[in-house]
Amino acid sequence: MTTQQRMTMDRLAARIASDIPRGAFVNLGIGQPTKVADHLPDEREVVLHTENGMLGMGPTATGDAVDPDLTNAGKVPVTEKPGAAYFHHADSFAMMRGGHIDVCVLGAYQVSERGDLANWHTGREGDIPAVGGAMDLAIGAKQVYVMMSLFSKSGESKLVPACTYPLTGLGCVNRVYTDVAVFETGPDGVRVLETFGTSLDELRDLLPVTLL
Repeated sequence: MTTQQRMTMDRLAARIASDIPRGAFVNLGIGQPTKVADHLPDEREVVLHTENGMLGMGPTATGDAVDPDLTNAGKVPVTEKPGAAYFHHADSFAMMRGGHIDVCVLGAYQVSERGDLANWHTGREGDIPAVGGAMDLAIGAKQVYVMMSLFSKSGESKLVPACTYPLTGLGCVNRVYTDVAVFETGPDGVRVLETFGTSLDELRDLLPVTLL
């Protein structure tokens, strides 16, 4: 498996967008997950929610469309769809905690084979923790998708038997989308749904988890 065979984050964002149901209410986490917004066609009628208080977010804003007062939770300039609404930060979190988000897409440092999520702190001294709304989304969203590279810069798998980083949520991840493969996690373990430039046998050799 070579770097050229792996999915780019833009292509992976498009792959995730294709799995989001028509008419779903969706929250996109800070970082790479925000790329998903650029791959959702209008006819799908997906409604994007941001925890800083907006419903009906559109794709990333560029050029003359940039409005410094119109950003997502990661402070990236975005556009708005017709009918977009704005509300208090507390109301936004109430939507997340109250089970009103159909799908959220989050980044991660680690995901366990049972779907535990670690994405707010590496536990290393000096690293800056970034809780944000991840804990609320991990527990409140009906479906949790993770978007991440499968291996760290040092070559270690981010899909692990058990998380060693501080946990965000237990058993909350439904799918893991990576540059190498798409996985489904749950109480029974990890199931491979799709691979990119590799095979199931190669993945079994590379990963420290049991693949179904």
